[in-house]
Amino acid sequence: QVQLVESGGGLVQAGGSLRLSCAASGRTENTATMGWFRQIPGKEREIVASIAWGGGDTYYADSVKGRFTISRDNAKNTVYLQMNSLKPEDTAVYYCASSPKFVFKEPYTSWGQGTQVTVSS
Repeated sequence: QVQLVESGGGLVQAGGSLRLSCAASGRTENTATMGWFRQIPGKEREIVASIAWGGGDTYYADSVKGRFTISRDNAKNTVYLQMNSLKPEDTAVYYCASSPKFVFKEPYTSWGQGTQVTVSS
């Protein structure tokens, strides 16, 4: 199995930036696709962005397109989410996930425990 650990969350003012990191360990060969999800309290978890092994195939939710950038460094077994122009509605717990094959938005087989991102007004 793949173990995923997120970091980089915190408190930021609207308009600011944060860079999330997700470090993978274990069977990292099973991370053909990696993605970022978020969950707002009381709402269902939603996909934010995903990226394939080579980095050329990416997906972004309409709500973050143009503001967020997903990337990965396979030598470091790490995926990143650069978040710019943050808005209060971006406040959520952000989760990293992986899939052993190429997928669009599902299914993902491994999940991190999440990191809190809070955007103040």
